Amino acid sequence: MKFTLTLLTSIILLASCANSQEGSQGEKQKETFTVYGNCGMCKKTIESSLEDVAGVNSADWEIESHQMSVQFNPSTITLDEIKQLIADVGYDSDSHRAKDEVYNNLHGCCQYERP
Repeated sequence: MKFTLTLLTSIILLASCANSQEGSQGEKQKETFTVYGNCGMCKKTIESSLEDVAGVNSADWEIESHQMSVQFNPSTITLDEIKQLIADVGYDSDSHRAKDEVYNNLHGCCQYERP
């Protein structure tokens, strides 16, 4: 009887932990916006700027269209903060401009025509 009670308690605890994790990760928002760049090296740098960032689930930048698609948890990180992280590595977006000194330190092939 004691074993059955312990097993039942464990199952209930595991189920409640799974539900609380699902709730905290379940809130997702997807946004697409323009980020300027030129090449595969740009793609790697832009996407890497959001790797291991709390609240960012995925980030994909398309070279040809300059469109950045980001899926994130808005209760953890804002779209404005995401765009700033990208600007911090040298890439302008539709609303954030990289500092000139950071842009000027990009590899020559990565220096896009700035809007």
